Amino acid sequence: MRRVLSFTPVCLLVPLLVLLWASAARASGDCLICHSAMHGAVKDAKGETVQVHLDAEAFTKSVHGSLECTNCHMSFTSGPHKPPEGGTTPEVAALLPYTRLKAKVDPVALAACSQCHPGIYKEVRESIHGEGIFKKKQSDPPLCLDCHGNPHYIVAKTDPKSPVNFANVLETCGRCHNNEEVAKKYGMSGHVIEKYKESFHGKKYILGDKKVPICNTCHGAHMIMAVAAPGSPVMGQAKLATCGRCHKGATEKFVAAPVHKYIGKENPIPFYGEKLLILLVFGVFGFTVSHVILESWAEIRDNIFRKSGKGGPHD
Repeated sequence: MRRVLSFTPVCLLVPLLVLLWASAARASGDCLICHSAMHGAVKDAKGETVQVHLDAEAFTKSVHGSLECTNCHMSFTSGPHKPPEGGTTPEVAALLPYTRLKAKVDPVALAACSQCHPGIYKEVRESIHGEGIFKKKQSDPPLCLDCHGNPHYIVAKTDPKSPVNFANVLETCGRCHNNEEVAKKYGMSGHVIEKYKESFHGKKYILGDKKVPICNTCHGAHMIMAVAAPGSPVMGQAKLATCGRCHKGATEKFVAAPVHKYIGKENPIPFYGEKLLILLVFGVFGFTVSHVILESWAEIRDNIFRKSGKGGPHD
């Protein structure tokens, strides 16, 4: 009898969970019926262009595929022809002045990320990127979707299609950090991805090493700090710990070496030193090849003269 009584709540809970899941699937399905068939773009009440098509199959395979549409688009109702009516939580409403800087169509949906990912959202707000958005009200710094991509098609970072997959992180970070205009505007070092690729780590990355450090390995993913900020993982004693994760026993002299190689004339010694070495290598090869060609020609000429009986130049 005890076993039956203890098993009864589970029997009641399972059908309830199934009903809730089915309800969510049906609610999302109602939206997908139209949005998977529609194509093109429309203008909303604010004059913003809205892409109305949604790939239903890709959405259901994404990490958000089990959610109801209104979990993120909180200000919309299930009625397809009704304008947004509010309905956000106080926490989401407080974020709207900032997410409007990034999302012109539905800032509520962007703010809704904080409802499922509160810890990560807190880290982002306290990061150098979050400082630009939430303190300085700048629109350039990245927020969730700038790195993770279209919210309807976000996949796990282990998926090769993910913008934050190991193979794609350089390109994702490089959209801002390799942009000359953005770098100049915010006083950042330009061509940072090119500098990384010229470094020892970068060359191993290009060759396909899966364990080599990339951007987020050293700088972090969400709680990214300014390089010179207190507690930065790439400055001072913290850098010893960061480098020490791969290089056991790393010393201050070891971590003092530039991780991102200087390119161009930013550092004249390695720049002109590299040019001199290139000139020296090609000079040696050029001299060697020229010497072999001239020596071969001399042998061929002497043989020709001997066979013809005309005598060589030394007769």
